[in-house]
Amino acid sequence: MLSSSCLSLLELSSVDMLDFPPTPRNVPQAMTASGILSNKCRGRTIIVANFLPVHAKKDPDSGRWNFSFDEDSLLLQMKDGFSSDVDVVYVGSLKVDVNVQEQEEISQKLLEEFNCVPTFVPTSLQKQFYHGFCKQNLWPLFHYMMPISPYHGSRFDRPLWLAYLSANKRFADKVMEVINLEEDMVWIHDYHLMVLPTFLRKRYSRIKLGFFLHSPFPSSEIFRTLPVRDEILKALLNTDLIGFHTFSYAHHFLSCCSRLLGLEYEPKRGYLTLDYFGRTIYIKILPVGVHMGRLEFALNHSHTSIKAKEIKENFKGKKVILGVDDMDIFKGIGLKLLAMEKLLNQHPELRGSVVLVQILNPARSNGNDVLEAKMETYEITKRINKVFGFRGYEPVILIDHPIPFHEKIAYYVLAECCIVNALRDGMNLVPYEYIVCRQGTSQIDEVLDVSPDSPHTSTIVVSEFIGCSPSLSGAVRVNPWDFDAVAEALYEAVAMPSLEKQLRHEKHYRYISSHDVAYWARSFSQDLERACQDHYSKRCWGIGLGLGFRILSLSPSFRKLSIEHIGSAYRSASRRAIFLDYDGTVVSQASLVKSPTPEVISILNDLCKDSKNIVFIVSGRGKDTLSSWFDSCKNLGIAAEHGYYLRWKRDSEWEVSTLAENFGWKRIAEPVMKLYTEATDGSSIEPKDSALVWHHRDADPCFGSCQAMELLDHLENVLANEPVVVKRGHQIVEVKPQGVTKGLVAERVLSTMITSDKAPDFVMCIGDDRSDEDMFESISCTSYSSSLAVPPKIFACTVGQKPSKAKYYLDDTTDVLTVLHSLATSTSGKLRSGFEAHVLFEDDV
Repeated sequence: MLSSSCLSLLELSSVDMLDFPPTPRNVPQAMTASGILSNKCRGRTIIVANFLPVHAKKDPDSGRWNFSFDEDSLLLQMKDGFSSDVDVVYVGSLKVDVNVQEQEEISQKLLEEFNCVPTFVPTSLQKQFYHGFCKQNLWPLFHYMMPISPYHGSRFDRPLWLAYLSANKRFADKVMEVINLEEDMVWIHDYHLMVLPTFLRKRYSRIKLGFFLHSPFPSSEIFRTLPVRDEILKALLNTDLIGFHTFSYAHHFLSCCSRLLGLEYEPKRGYLTLDYFGRTIYIKILPVGVHMGRLEFALNHSHTSIKAKEIKENFKGKKVILGVDDMDIFKGIGLKLLAMEKLLNQHPELRGSVVLVQILNPARSNGNDVLEAKMETYEITKRINKVFGFRGYEPVILIDHPIPFHEKIAYYVLAECCIVNALRDGMNLVPYEYIVCRQGTSQIDEVLDVSPDSPHTSTIVVSEFIGCSPSLSGAVRVNPWDFDAVAEALYEAVAMPSLEKQLRHEKHYRYISSHDVAYWARSFSQDLERACQDHYSKRCWGIGLGLGFRILSLSPSFRKLSIEHIGSAYRSASRRAIFLDYDGTVVSQASLVKSPTPEVISILNDLCKDSKNIVFIVSGRGKDTLSSWFDSCKNLGIAAEHGYYLRWKRDSEWEVSTLAENFGWKRIAEPVMKLYTEATDGSSIEPKDSALVWHHRDADPCFGSCQAMELLDHLENVLANEPVVVKRGHQIVEVKPQGVTKGLVAERVLSTMITSDKAPDFVMCIGDDRSDEDMFESISCTSYSSSLAVPPKIFACTVGQKPSKAKYYLDDTTDVLTVLHSLATSTSGKLRSGFEAHVLFEDDV
């Protein structure tokens, strides 16, 4: 979450500083056909957050409500990133209680005057939702504080979780009141509303929905301790775009999706993406920025100049180290003071010349932890000042009361160094504000007697564990827990040569000035539009109950295979070709027993007994295994090792592919695979006559996937001049000869049938893996049917609802066996009771 040390512009209301100019930006204007500038709104952006960017205050005498924009709010500042013809509507709650009788009138007023739609959350629910689940469960956990004992954090309380759901539902209801589905874009902010996407997606399957998390996202080892972890992850996956401040936070989220939901992410044209039931969820990594126009305006204000002169006089001859933090247990204030104490101990020459000014912003929450942190801060400060202070010199100055914003600006301008020592923080814009203020303006430079030609300098000591750290490459990064190292970093900062300070400052300022809050908002909204481009090109179905709800998004031509539809074509056919994958198609991937069941053998024999059928099992397994498993299937064709071996019937000889004759590449590939097997617990090598397969199904999901990608790259490099292909499948990496594919099997069988005047008029292919896509493509190719008067009826079917080259899908192996059994009995009149229910009640989609 953003630190409250961001712009507190309300503090300047008494000096007429609320009317800050927007950050300068170039927004292209759309031209109409007649050449006149169009003022028509192209759609609204609905920004949803826990609190609205407005202040509300009720006059105790008149009873009238007064409202004003909260100029400090990020939600308000980000409007500069949108085109002028985009209407921005805010949905959120007020920070005050409003009587039920007044709510309708206030809602109307806020909508008309502020474009705000208030969500009124009852006091009791707000206590459980915000102060309860948000602040007692999510906030500590996201900052790596686990409730390992009743005295250390709050343990999960289901009523608080239910309150969280109830509050999110209220926000969803308000969004539904104002949204225009065709035009509007919804942008949800922060951890308070993480299940809101599910409520909205359940109502509108094609809603344009983005989410940005302003707090850290913890590692999977921390997040997985949350009892409702799956519900939150699945809710976030109902968005189109999810934003994080740093790659570290995004990586932790993706790791959770991998470990808890079995999802794998992949890069796509510069973006990280997740495929979730046919939908592509984009992951965006971009830290928020400051509002340059507001900061520069504040720098030029007369009150800032007056205060800057006063501070400069008070600290004449001294170097000021500045800290600006919320009074929070995660800000590391106590450790910062211990580092200051160590600095003065180790470098006595700095006594009397270096001062730490620590500005304490008011605490956002109450509790013993805050009181203890505050007590520690005062105790250490008192000790430092007693030991190292003397008449006219206090090493540490605490400012523990609200101060006007112009006073903070003045401290930023004059501080030699800024230190942000937080133990964990989502972003924290204090270093950004400090850099902009140290850049100054011509007006503030003139007031402080700074020559226009003088270079601007700044130094920053920043914790490794805050969101702004990766973007401040010129800062001195520290581990806040190691206060010895922090002390040395402070010494390095104050003793740094001026030229180095200048170069570091210039590097920081270039980045901060070009990546301000407007850039952040504009970039996110553009990516959200891009992520939603294919919303109306696919068919969508809502599946799942409660928080398990998700959208299945498929191509319009992709539909479930109906027994009635395929049965009619099957019965009317005079010659049929049937291709079946094995693992994941006729036998479940999750099954511990991989050999075919008696029911599978029976169904295959029934299909093979029909003289009109040519039936093939096409698998990556070895020929010896498949031969023994299907020994009782006399007329079943088998293609083993993806078609390297092929046998038309049980009594036929195995035909060996002529595409691969030299296997010298195995001497190169096998040692490489052994290296990765030794380094990856749970992995193994499966040697085949024509191929080598590296399995990582039993390895750690993230590590196994990472190793698979690295092994793929390694093998491609060492085998670049060999006649092989290296492919990655479902939890495998396989090396096999070029040209040996399942698609070639289908093409060979069909071509043989055509040349022998037994051309099929019915072709069915069912598979579940990437290797089966070659078969789907092959049977759909028209090359073999160009000589036929009537093309065959083709049924390419994938197992599982997912993007595929196949036109049809079946949900699982049970569905596959149901369809096969139905076909096998449709011409013989047999019907097994074990499959009767499936056949009679199959949906025709």
